[in-house]
Amino acid sequence: MINLYRKTALIEAVSYLILLFVAMPMKYIFSVPEPVKYFGWLHGVLFIAFIALLLSCWIKYRWSIVRVAGFFVGSLLPFVPFIFEKKLKEEYGN
Repeated sequence: MINLYRKTALIEAVSYLILLFVAMPMKYIFSVPEPVKYFGWLHGVLFIAFIALLLSCWIKYRWSIVRVAGFFVGSLLPFVPFIFEKKLKEEYGN
């Protein structure tokens, strides 16, 4: 399960970066709103999957509430999930 969580977290993080740094500028600078619609929807689905897997890992691996809260808050900040993924890879391996 940890590998699925890590992969989902990375894909969700990439979708967030695309939404923030590609789709949003296209909407507000170039008046092209469609990318926000599609990447926003994709990111929303991935974020829900990420949260579900985070809660599942919390139960399965008996993570502390502080760790889970840190992963949640980190998922809201660009680039932080990549740091957490590296930490999980060191802790759990491939």
